[in-house]
Amino acid sequence: MPLVDSSYNPPLFFKNGHLSTIYAGLIRKVHGVEQIRTRITLADSDFLDLDWSYASTASKKLVIIIHGLEGSSKRAYIRGSAKILSEAGYDACAINLRGCSGEANKLYRSYHSGATDDLASVITYILQLAKYEDIYLHGFSLGGNLLLKYLGEQREIPSEIKGAVAISVPCQLADSLEQLLQFKNALYAKRFKGNLIEKLRLKQQLYPEFILDNDIENIKTLKDFDDIYTSKAHGFKDAMDYYSQSSSLQFLEYIKVPTLIINALNDSFLGKECYPVDIAQKHKNLYLELPKYGGHVGFYGENNFTYTEKRTLEFLDNIL
Repeated sequence: MPLVDSSYNPPLFFKNGHLSTIYAGLIRKVHGVEQIRTRITLADSDFLDLDWSYASTASKKLVIIIHGLEGSSKRAYIRGSAKILSEAGYDACAINLRGCSGEANKLYRSYHSGATDDLASVITYILQLAKYEDIYLHGFSLGGNLLLKYLGEQREIPSEIKGAVAISVPCQLADSLEQLLQFKNALYAKRFKGNLIEKLRLKQQLYPEFILDNDIENIKTLKDFDDIYTSKAHGFKDAMDYYSQSSSLQFLEYIKVPTLIINALNDSFLGKECYPVDIAQKHKNLYLELPKYGGHVGFYGENNFTYTEKRTLEFLDNIL
């Protein structure tokens, strides 16, 4: 498909990528959305917590929403999406990835950018409810990479899955990491690293034989975290092997359902390889929108519904 023209033209404040990212991540609040939690048990005995927001009348349409790195279903960008979708007649199921629901997961492993088996388990669980005819995937940042990888892995995709929308996607993970390690992103990287280390210390109490004090002390950057923990806990050789295997970029050409990617050109987390223009131009199912503004999941909209929330609803409504 040709690139999608973007009409996003926010007020002056939100044209600054860093200001829009910070506002959306730390200041924006979303009220008036109900989230009802259920817990599912995974095949390896671990669990996932799902937060449901239901339409006012019984719906056959469901959107599965996936948060980003160190996010949760309680973040404003997830609650905002659940609110606009449920008000429009869709049920919404927001996944809390392992260890992200407010309670530590049970196993040494956790979540990561390519852990599509967990997404597949959620979809299997939902299909067993025999309630939904049309299911859509909606992810942000890490969650966007996750769903794109899932759709393109050439696994058998259930016929109920009709489409997807991914926002601010680091679809080439090493490229995104390179950006996060630069000075322009130092504050974000410090915040991410601090949250990850805090969780790792909690996990150390459960698995002291696998996580040593010296290991934690050696984590100076996000790449160090992935070398020391992520890769070891999830079967990769090292951080670069993890990025290589988990990046969704290599799977995009195999996606078979209508899929929209919205990546802002002033997203400081994304390098040039995270803008798959050539793939989208040759792809019948992939729609790529590149707004000039938006930062990283930092889109603005009137009445506290962001541009991407409205675009997501518009895109899903128009899938045949």
